Amino acid sequence: MSVRIDALDRKILAELQRDASQSLDVIAGNVGSSKTPVWNRIRKLREAGVIGKQTVILDAEALGYEACFFVLIRTSEHEAAWQAAFLKALQDRPEVQEAHRLAGDIDYILKVRVKNARAYDAFYQALISEVRVHNVTALLSMEEIKSTTDLPLEE
Repeated sequence: MSVRIDALDRKILAELQRDASQSLDVIAGNVGSSKTPVWNRIRKLREAGVIGKQTVILDAEALGYEACFFVLIRTSEHEAAWQAAFLKALQDRPEVQEAHRLAGDIDYILKVRVKNARAYDAFYQALISEVRVHNVTALLSMEEIKSTTDLPLEE
């Protein structure tokens, strides 16, 4: 379903990205509209798939997940059965926050959040026991400089 997004929709989306827990009254006030048109637009954007699930962003370090690894995976396997097993292994592991299939020398990159290096090793050992990979390189993030889920909403 295709939807046209105008300037008011962009303002509403920016408000929701900033804080989706805001009341409809606050969002309407911030975008210069009234509650009913804002609600109708939000409903339209949800139905069109522009707005997905609403969630809460947790502080990983406050919860003891102090290590973030970016894992580069090269594989010599490209058959459908291997890919299905690999995707299932990733989906079954809550440590994997993101997984991307890449073009170039590296086949996949994972963002893995764990409590420490020992927890990463347990994750790594479990993963390679389930699926065969040619090469794995783990890069420990020393400092998160920027992390956002916000999309740029320019026209």
